Amino acid sequence: MFNRLPTWSQVEVLVTKGTLVAQRQHNEWSITLFSINEYFVELWTNQHFQVVGSFQKTAKPLDILEPYIVFMDVKDLY
Repeated sequence: MFNRLPTWSQVEVLVTKGTLVAQRQHNEWSITLFSINEYFVELWTNQHFQVVGSFQKTAKPLDILEPYIVFMDVKDLY
């Protein structure tokens, strides 16, 4: 259902109902990883655009999280 929404609606759903997992930077893009409906979705944002990218259900969670690890603060998890 989420994938069938227009992009502007996907962004709204991510921000209001998704769980923010992690954030990172890539060139001029700010990339936010959300969890929603039991899968991961990235929101790529720059000065002019917002792009939503979802992962295939067969994608391994550790592969999805790997680019974010260096940006995560885990000191509060101990």
